[in-house]
Amino acid sequence: MTATSRVRAEATAAWHAFVRRRTAVFFTFFFPVILILIFAVLVRTDPAGGGLFAEPAGYYLPGYLAVVVLFTPLSRVGSTVARHREGNRFEKLATTPLTRAEWLLAHTLVNVVIIGIAGLLILGLMVAVTDTATLALGPANLLLVAVFVAVAVALFCGFGAILGSLADSQDGVIAASNTIALPLLFLSETFVTPDLLPAWFRPAMDLSPLTYFARGVRDLTYSGAPFGDDLLVLAALAVGFFAVGAALIPRTD
Repeated sequence: MTATSRVRAEATAAWHAFVRRRTAVFFTFFFPVILILIFAVLVRTDPAGGGLFAEPAGYYLPGYLAVVVLFTPLSRVGSTVARHREGNRFEKLATTPLTRAEWLLAHTLVNVVIIGIAGLLILGLMVAVTDTATLALGPANLLLVAVFVAVAVALFCGFGAILGSLADSQDGVIAASNTIALPLLFLSETFVTPDLLPAWFRPAMDLSPLTYFARGVRDLTYSGAPFGDDLLVLAALAVGFFAVGAALIPRTD
């Protein structure tokens, strides 16, 4: 059995496990819908008003994408690793040819598909309910956005595997992921612009992996600035987090 077939088999099993959990499916795709309806339709943006949400609607596309790119893999992979540890699943997997890196790759691919679908839903909603005239959404740009999403998902799947391997329970993973994700979401050039934060804090935003995702997608779809450096940094971080996450996944419990 080749590595490709092992990854495909595990990914197929992980996909079926996801779609069988109807509540998880519903909220995975319903959450970004609610987010956009609240912030893009009810709150609205006011380019002349200053303060929060004072930029044109197109500025916040990376923020909406960041929600699913950050929360979904962090919580799903972290909870899956913790659940497998509690059920001694990794001890059983240790008797198979499937390696830890292959296991994590399979679950990463499933998350890429899930979040890719959620991302398309977000784009469709933004086109339907907001003014997207400021967005550059040509085929080439959309393809590059998909690359950003896939790389960021791999990064946070690795991060989730780290949390799942170190936390003492599924509840611990959820608490840890929320504690980490909420500050990252609002302090990574997503919804809060850097000029609204203290000058002394702004350099710290570069310590967040999500900053490179949000900044790169914004440069690609909104500002037109070069985005290559952000993609390279994001890719390097993804490799690092994935490698550490795979190494920490236990073989036995």
